[in-house]
Amino acid sequence: MSMEITQVRVFPVEEEKLKAFVSVIFDDCFVVSDIKIIQGTSGLFVSMPSKRRKNGTFRDIAHPLNTETRRRIEERIIAKYREVVLESGGRSEAGLRELSDDLEGHAGAGPEHDWRESPDLEDPAGSR
Repeated sequence: MSMEITQVRVFPVEEEKLKAFVSVIFDDCFVVSDIKIIQGTSGLFVSMPSKRRKNGTFRDIAHPLNTETRRRIEERIIAKYREVVLESGGRSEAGLRELSDDLEGHAGAGPEHDWRESPDLEDPAGSR
């Protein structure tokens, strides 16, 4: 039995490499927040929520346990992000938006995270 993605919320930001924060809801009852969409050297990629360790490195605090689940989540996230960008006229910085299945608008801030120090900025394959 696998968990189904029931909603993807995209919060675009106006940064050079960080394109959006994302929250994914599974089975209408479990949310994973602080997922990031990053513009890497090979294109867009998804960075799972992470926490800085005492030694300065980062460790994912929530992540898929297998390649198929990672692929499925990443495909949904990137597809929803592209929908938001297209809907805003190609401007990812058009403001904070929540994209749900009915395309309602949402005002609010994305989660705080210093993405610039994340180790996966140049690793779109997510080799973790």
